[in-house]
Amino acid sequence: MRQRLIFMGTPPFAVPSLEALVERYDIVAVVTQPDRPARRGRKMTASAVKRAALARGLPLMQPESLRQQEAVSRLRELEPQVMVVAAYGQILRPEVLNIPPAGVVNVHPSLLPKHRGASPIVGALLAGEKETGVTIMLMDEGMDTGPILAQRAAEICPEDTLGSLEKRLALVGAELLLETLPRWLEGRIDSQPQDDDRATFTKPVSKKDALIDWSQPAAEIWLRIRAFNPRPGAHTTWRGKMLKVLRGDPLAEWGGKAQPGRVLDLPAGVGVATGQGVLLLEEIQLAGKRAMVIRDFVRGRRDFVGSLLGE
Repeated sequence: MRQRLIFMGTPPFAVPSLEALVERYDIVAVVTQPDRPARRGRKMTASAVKRAALARGLPLMQPESLRQQEAVSRLRELEPQVMVVAAYGQILRPEVLNIPPAGVVNVHPSLLPKHRGASPIVGALLAGEKETGVTIMLMDEGMDTGPILAQRAAEICPEDTLGSLEKRLALVGAELLLETLPRWLEGRIDSQPQDDDRATFTKPVSKKDALIDWSQPAAEIWLRIRAFNPRPGAHTTWRGKMLKVLRGDPLAEWGGKAQPGRVLDLPAGVGVATGQGVLLLEEIQLAGKRAMVIRDFVRGRRDFVGSLLGE
């Protein structure tokens, strides 16, 4: 008889973990966030996990909050042996954490105790780290403070963005979860407490965080472009319109001088002067337009070179 499991998750990151569990466990409920308005038309949109659950014919719950006693009672009535959480989007209170006898297992995209909190992948990219990973942990009342069941490292490549790294860690997490969960349920894992003294913390990302400050060094701006691609998108302004910088590359050597934000035509390509060095532009997107490689963008807008971004 397959063990009863409740899965909680919301964004695309959680989908591989859900799909990995379907064939091996009796998923008595998939809990995800309510449909939210999205994109320009503000049309109500289902979460990635909801779409995956419906495609698999899995029972679905979308409580507005797990503080509602009705939702908690429903979870308790399902009598799960274990709950699995992957980027659900709500803090779980003790009355929820205490429902399953085997606890609540979380798939967290960092090597805890590094990068606890809301934006661990962004945090690793902003820090310029060469490695991150996934932690399978038991949830407690703290923010990502519970004991560790398993970890697996993953390389951060120079071309990685939030989007590409998130996809890769989602697959790593699903694979590690499938290896770890049965061993935990069979009592073959001794959980390890985290070292709180080594903990770092991340906060939710806002659109304001992604505004480019051209007085910063080019290398730091490059990290921000990668960390905020595809959301919310590192951006500046040009001629009063938002301009997203989707891809760029810091120029290792540049002996010239220019006001930060000034667009330059250099032998290496079109770049922007910064507080230290130049950021070569590779792909940008003007508000209301499609993304374009920089040479095509400049071909149609001759006044771009020489202009000042962020005015």
